[in-house]
Amino acid sequence: MKHGIKQRKLNRTTSHRKAMLANMAASLIKHEQIVTTLPKAKELKPYVEKIITMGKQAAANPDCALSKRRLAISKIRDEAMVKKVFDILAERYEERAGGYTRVLKAGFRYGDAAPMAVIELVDRDESAKGKDSGPTGEDAEEFTPGASEEVKENRKKKAAA
Repeated sequence: MKHGIKQRKLNRTTSHRKAMLANMAASLIKHEQIVTTLPKAKELKPYVEKIITMGKQAAANPDCALSKRRLAISKIRDEAMVKKVFDILAERYEERAGGYTRVLKAGFRYGDAAPMAVIELVDRDESAKGKDSGPTGEDAEEFTPGASEEVKENRKKKAAA
């Protein structure tokens, strides 16, 4: 019987699962919308909503702001994203009583037919999607395996200038 078991294991060890959820939460806060498998999205939803609630509690009660911020940093492990939660998202969801995220089913993955989902923040900022998603253009060539020596030299020249 599954009495008292509320979370999915997702075929991972505890440490791997915690790290994965922390990384996914940071990505969701950064981009405000991510695509993942349905079980991961369902597991991420309460994780992120509790962090946003911490931000709202800190905004409402300045006495507990430091402790809530430290708790959030221990959960997400990305101080820039915690700053966004406490400064931007807490104000955005100030009037909302809960339900800060939305999970939309997005069909099945081609390779293994895994059910896919889009998880996004409600009332999200459209311009945040894809921002800082990685190197683009000439910068992308530098990070590809087997980049030519010419590209590496150009990178060194740009860094020196």
